[in-house]
Amino acid sequence: MENMYTSIDELKKQLLSLLNKEALKRGEFILSSGKASNYYLDGRVITLTPEGAYLVASIILKLYKDKKIVAIGGPTLGADPIVGAIACLSHIKSIPLKTFIVRKVVKEHGAQRQIEGPFIEKGSKVILVDDVATTGKALIEAKLALDRAGILSDTAIVIVDRCEGASVNLAKEGLKLESIFTIKDFGL
Repeated sequence: MENMYTSIDELKKQLLSLLNKEALKRGEFILSSGKASNYYLDGRVITLTPEGAYLVASIILKLYKDKKIVAIGGPTLGADPIVGAIACLSHIKSIPLKTFIVRKVVKEHGAQRQIEGPFIEKGSKVILVDDVATTGKALIEAKLALDRAGILSDTAIVIVDRCEGASVNLAKEGLKLESIFTIKDFGL
């Protein structure tokens, strides 16, 4: 698999094919934002497969390998498989990155943390990830948790931006939204 996809364009082409085949569903759906939609794109259908996890992690690592970041993480549940794949692949490629998950609320037992994963020092720069962005609410909540911990985040990357306000909403909170694809890449 390592030599199967060499360029970022080849990785993206294969990922788009997988998303179109497996993750894009048409019908009537209510999104987490509460909005009605005639399609649903479930990124976890792809990020929880071996090939999909590899493709997403490879693309993100290629995009951010030269950035001065300490960790990559994001809101549970969309970021969970992405950061697991990034942690593994970054180790294999000898460019290890810490990863983390941000809970919706502080855990009431155990260590009582909202940010799970290895320790990240205050002032460290991180990038947020998620599978799909609609309004950006989950990414904003994750950024606010990082802010409270003194961890710096100014960029969020998603597999697909639905182009329904996330970019504007995140910008208001000091986050630049980047995406591997927009919904326009699916002809929607």
